Amino acid sequence: MIDYSLYLCTNSEMNNNHPLEYCVEQAIIGGVTIIQIREKEKNYNEFFEIASRIKKVTDKYNIPLIINDNIEIAINLNADGLHIGQNDISCLKARKLLGCKKIIGVTVTNLDEAKRAIESGASYLGVGAIYKSKTKSEAVIVGVDELQKIVNYSSIPVVVIGGINKNTIPMLENIKIDGYAMIRPILEQEDIVESTKVLKKLVDNNKKKYLDSLQKVYNDTQKKV
Repeated sequence: MIDYSLYLCTNSEMNNNHPLEYCVEQAIIGGVTIIQIREKEKNYNEFFEIASRIKKVTDKYNIPLIINDNIEIAINLNADGLHIGQNDISCLKARKLLGCKKIIGVTVTNLDEAKRAIESGASYLGVGAIYKSKTKSEAVIVGVDELQKIVNYSSIPVVVIGGINKNTIPMLENIKIDGYAMIRPILEQEDIVESTKVLKKLVDNNKKKYLDSLQKVYNDTQKKV
């Protein structure tokens, strides 16, 4: 089973003090559970070279590697999966090309998009932006109410993205979220390991609180029987 809990999206321009592969390794040591190579400004060769370096790190730690948008690189690199947006290759076509064993994530902003992604064979949903983000300032804000609708409907894991950080993670503690995706709160930090540990603890705490709330509901129901 894939652990989506602390999901790192890369940006090679985010930390000028260290090579990206070093930053990724530090993040994994700190608790990141899955990596997406997201290099929107790079051409094919640059993207492939970056992804190849990162794959050596993810292979070392047995961490899943997802490629953003570029299915050709995902195939040629034999990455673990692909993440696509609403304007990229369709999930149906990606599934046919990648086969049933690869991970396919689809970005969705509303319940209708979520339903289509699930029906098309997505492995997980990337829901966002939940809050405003410096990285994707133009992104549609989904909001917590729509997120809750998607979570209630979804039969596959839900990963939130957009404005997710140490301040906003606790605001989502009452929602069943499988993963929290971030860039700046991890890669932009001076001490990536320690910053990631803080985030991982917050994520794990959210999951515990949600499970505790379910247990409380169950216990209260049993008392009434």
